[in-house]
Amino acid sequence: MCLAAAAGLVVDKADGAGYVVPMDSIGLLSVGDVRSWSVVYQWGLELVRAIQTIETPVLTALIKSITHLGSAGIFILAIALEYWCINEKKGCRLALLVIFSAWLNGALKTLLRKPRPYFLDPSVGKITAAGYGLPSGHSQLSLTFWAAALTGPLGKGRAWLVTGLITLIIAFTRLYLGVHFPTDVLGGWFLALATLGAYYFLLPPLERFLAARGTRGPMIGAAAAAFVMNALYPGNSHYGALFLGFSAGYLLMRAYFPFSAAAEAPNLPKTFLGLNSGLVVRGLRLVLGLAGTTLLFYGLKGLLGRGSLLGAGNYELSRFLHYGILSLWVSAGAPWLFLRLGLAVPQAKQKNEEKREGGI
Repeated sequence: MCLAAAAGLVVDKADGAGYVVPMDSIGLLSVGDVRSWSVVYQWGLELVRAIQTIETPVLTALIKSITHLGSAGIFILAIALEYWCINEKKGCRLALLVIFSAWLNGALKTLLRKPRPYFLDPSVGKITAAGYGLPSGHSQLSLTFWAAALTGPLGKGRAWLVTGLITLIIAFTRLYLGVHFPTDVLGGWFLALATLGAYYFLLPPLERFLAARGTRGPMIGAAAAAFVMNALYPGNSHYGALFLGFSAGYLLMRAYFPFSAAAEAPNLPKTFLGLNSGLVVRGLRLVLGLAGTTLLFYGLKGLLGRGSLLGAGNYELSRFLHYGILSLWVSAGAPWLFLRLGLAVPQAKQKNEEKREGGI
């Protein structure tokens, strides 16, 4: 092994592979780990290079766009649409599911510290990505989210068919772009299936258990979950903050100003400028909610960000406050504003309310 400190590289040629491991912002990868996994990495690199033989500038540009279907921005927009405009209960479930899945992915990446393909062979990297490689976040979150989101409106069979297609396409884009090994993708799928299993089979009895304890029991449970998330993954406090903030906001909304995403505003005509007024109102909710989210995100970033006066002393604490307040706005602040502006009505207290279905 030779250390080329000036170049910021560790070069391991002990096994003849000649891997180049960068010392970048995520830290130094273990050369011993690279050597012990050399067969897996070599196979993965060969597959990535084989896929890239079909490369063209147009195809690369297209794939760079398609891969965003597995990114956080798409999930945030879809959850906001569900929560504010279609079914607030399912929106809350999806939000907590995605937050937990993203936390699990980040924690395991930090624990395992496995490289991405372009760490070992920079020539295969068509884009760069933050953090380590295993498990693939795009693969894990796309399978997790789309399976849960589409089950209601499409039914289980069609939902899994569409989810499978989306997931395979996203996995292909991650391999083509050189940011994941096949093992990263498989690891992401395994975690997604495990998370979905808990979502479908463990969540319903847990919800019934917490519902029997009013608002206080679920609030304590959410706080405990956030504490555990931060204790096990202390280097990234925003996952626990998002989980606690969204849970607390939803519980407060249900207790004090029960907002219904599906209910029509009663004082509006059926049509407005030739458009269905219900769609217009939902569109206004989405625009106002996202505008408030954007303003709050950047406003709080200025107050609590890494370079700010308040964030300089304890960045993880200020980050927790930043994302906690932001998720409170999404789950409680925006619905309260919709009710005040007459863009929504209080949720009808019907016995079969819990069975109401909806979805994106």
